[in-house]
Amino acid sequence: MSGVVVGGLTAVVCVVAIGRVWTACDIGSGAAADSMTLLLLAPVIWVTAAVPWVVLQGTLGRRHPRAALAAGLVFAVWFAWFLVTWLGMIDSYPAPSCPGNVPPWWPEFIPT
Repeated sequence: MSGVVVGGLTAVVCVVAIGRVWTACDIGSGAAADSMTLLLLAPVIWVTAAVPWVVLQGTLGRRHPRAALAAGLVFAVWFAWFLVTWLGMIDSYPAPSCPGNVPPWWPEFIPT
């Protein structure tokens, strides 16, 4: 059950962050098209984020539940970072309002 919850939270965080990056950098053809793209991506992100939690809880979680929780959290954070930087900050898209396609609000200590 934790995989479904954490996968859903990861999907929501990714979709919101990607949407904010696209809005700040004026990426895409319009708000409706961008929203539809994110709406279609949300279930894919949810399942992709939930499967490792289910696998970790079923294998490592039987003997070492804290280690499985830690590994799952590390994966969720890495996966969210990867999706936001890969899908949100598109290198090939010319974004004049964001130098390097990185929004101005993005923290400098987080690599892109």
